[in-house]
Amino acid sequence: MNLIFNLHRLIKASALVLATGLAFNGWADTAVQEEQTPKAPAAEINSQSPVDKDTGHGEQPRGKLPLDELRAFTEVMERIKKAYVEEVDDRTLLENAIQGMLSGLDPHSAYLKPDDFKELEENTSGEFGGLGIEVGMEDGFIKVVSPIDDTPAAKAGIQAGDLIIKLDDVSVKGMSLGESVDKMRGKAGSPIKLTIVREGVEKPLEIALDRAVIRVQSVRARHLEPGYGYIRVSQFQADTGHELVDTLKELKQAQKDGKLNGLVLDLRNNPGGVLQAAVGVTDAFISEGLIVYTKGRIPNSELRFSASVDDPSEGVPLVVLINGGSASASEIVAGALQDHKRAVLMGTESFGKGSVQTVLPLSVDAAKGLKLTTALYYTPNGRSIQAEGIKPDILVQRAKVTPIDAPQQYKEADLQRHLSNGNKDDVSNSKKARASKAEKEVAELLAQDYQLNQALNVLKGMHINAITAVKPKEKKTAALKPMKTTP
Repeated sequence: MNLIFNLHRLIKASALVLATGLAFNGWADTAVQEEQTPKAPAAEINSQSPVDKDTGHGEQPRGKLPLDELRAFTEVMERIKKAYVEEVDDRTLLENAIQGMLSGLDPHSAYLKPDDFKELEENTSGEFGGLGIEVGMEDGFIKVVSPIDDTPAAKAGIQAGDLIIKLDDVSVKGMSLGESVDKMRGKAGSPIKLTIVREGVEKPLEIALDRAVIRVQSVRARHLEPGYGYIRVSQFQADTGHELVDTLKELKQAQKDGKLNGLVLDLRNNPGGVLQAAVGVTDAFISEGLIVYTKGRIPNSELRFSASVDDPSEGVPLVVLINGGSASASEIVAGALQDHKRAVLMGTESFGKGSVQTVLPLSVDAAKGLKLTTALYYTPNGRSIQAEGIKPDILVQRAKVTPIDAPQQYKEADLQRHLSNGNKDDVSNSKKARASKAEKEVAELLAQDYQLNQALNVLKGMHINAITAVKPKEKKTAALKPMKTTP
């Protein structure tokens, strides 16, 4: 998409990313700014702030720091240095204070050390070592946002919403998200045991798995039935928008008439990724209008992204699947397509992560930085999905389709000496076998995935409705012949 390249030229070296995977703080719409951040004016220390009579808290005059709180900070630091059971140096205490200052704001703001910058880069490039799960924090435990397709975590059956309470029999209570992530990372092939709590299961589950090098393929596709395609986007990486457009072309070229009757776009358990990729994916399905915009307090946080005139999808009927593991960039795509009435959204309500983080290097040490929440993003109709999520048009819970056993039925073709139909059959036996195998795989997939099964049925209904729509016939007025009258 030209939109992505134009955006890169506009903001030069900056890149908007959603930090994903086992990155320092989970899913986060992030603007990485390499330009020097302007220094804020020095703040005055105010020793006598006016006190609010109702709350008892001092009002914070603009540009002034509260002296009482600074005194308390100094006293706490001094007491730790003197009375803590082990000696702690000033550098460690101050770094811990910075971490606490940011982590106390919201779940996504964080203090980034050099290793954290490296992890951020690894996760947006699509290759890193670990288990293959997107994680966050909840009540002091590690919460699985979503497992990544074809990774040790996904193969072991780890599900979105699982709470990890132990790593190798060591409780995660009291660990920071970064510390727990470090323990889950490791050399490919090395074992680790997770103890998880799952809703609806009485006892904690112990899951043993081996670490691996995680190479995330962000776009995958397959044919469901003749004329109906399926595209799975597992994560939004730098080239995901281009990959999706190429995949669309391949799906269409595989059809006899070069067209699709319908397409399923699967964003379930997709925790986010690069913001431009989300814009590019949306742009592949609409040809005009706003895609997403952001609003914040600083000028750089005011951004707007609009569609280009190209429409690689050619207006193909579209169903988008979402669930509670669909976050950030996934919600940008789903919200935009829903607002433009371009797609039918099916599944369950999305995660509800609608904030944008800006990654800023520190002027005193460029290897360290802040990941700070600076804006909220909004769908084209002005909806903020922060802590709300995207609601599907059709609610479909996760389930399996179980066929009912029926007595064997015979058809005309099973009868002896049945007549042939006269149709020419040029399909070879090998082609028939391949087609039969593919049909069996799809049937098994649809039986295991009720949401996808229903999405395909909706697409078929949309296609039937389109081809049977009859234009109103023009009414023809017959010319009236003059009548003879007899006196």
